[in-house]
Amino acid sequence: MKQRIVITGAAGFIGSHLSEALLDRGYEVIGVDNLLTGDTANIAQLMNRDFTFIKHDVTNYINIDGPVAFVLHWASPASPIDYLELPIPTLKVGALGTHKALGLAKAKGARFVLASTSEVYGDPLEHPQKETYWGNVNPIGPRGVYDEAKRFAEALTVAYHRYHGIDAKIVRIFNTYGPRMRLKDGRAVPAFMSQALRHEDVTVFGDGTQTRSFTYITDLVDGIIRLMLSGVNDPVNIGNPREMTIEEIARTIIRMTGSRSRIVYQPLPTDDPKVRQPDITRARTLLGWEPKVPLEEGLVRTIEYFRTKISFNG
Repeated sequence: MKQRIVITGAAGFIGSHLSEALLDRGYEVIGVDNLLTGDTANIAQLMNRDFTFIKHDVTNYINIDGPVAFVLHWASPASPIDYLELPIPTLKVGALGTHKALGLAKAKGARFVLASTSEVYGDPLEHPQKETYWGNVNPIGPRGVYDEAKRFAEALTVAYHRYHGIDAKIVRIFNTYGPRMRLKDGRAVPAFMSQALRHEDVTVFGDGTQTRSFTYITDLVDGIIRLMLSGVNDPVNIGNPREMTIEEIARTIIRMTGSRSRIVYQPLPTDDPKVRQPDITRARTLLGWEPKVPLEEGLVRTIEYFRTKISFNG
């Protein structure tokens, strides 16, 4: 029998790519999503495979018949636009959703993987960020609903591992890009691409000197699956250590799209991190993982996808 995997947030950007990759590896996948920020278009091509979709809010009890080998908890709003508009659902899915997903893993004797984030480091005072860094987070700032939801989710996951003996893993995801991101996602790459392809002004927040590290989606998924299959229980950063400024990525996208756009500057949002770069020593040594897709190659693939979406949407 094929091993069965439950993925919450399966209709999202990362969840859909993860579902597809696991199907390619011979697993049966049960995708759960309430479509608050997910889209069934992301998983439409999976419906004729060993994939079952369940529309469900994972902050409520999750019932899955039959055996389950893995539970991957990916449900959560994940962009600043989303969690600023949906602060309470973001907190609920981080707390109640993680609790229900862990409960399913416990009931099925399944291995559990939590999608955490580099946002647990907040606006970091350590650079680059190692997994041992505790972070610098404002719990009552506008970004706190996402940062603290993920920090609580990590604490709950570790508690289930220690108290109930669940084989649990935590992946701290750094900025990721690729096809199936939404045009109005609010994160840097989709925002810059949608503006550049329309020859609109490209909006850079702050002076553009703040840094990010961008990972292509296939590299991220490879790291997640390696962690899922490993014996590692400590948190692991999965991200690209190539650090670049926000202005640099904006200018690269303008150049690669052949856009007539110019850059305009807006005030930096509250608590926006000034630097972000993963230390991936743990991923390299414990998982044998490091990113392979060069930034320009990943951007070409992503731009091709965005061109189809923009022409389709006028």
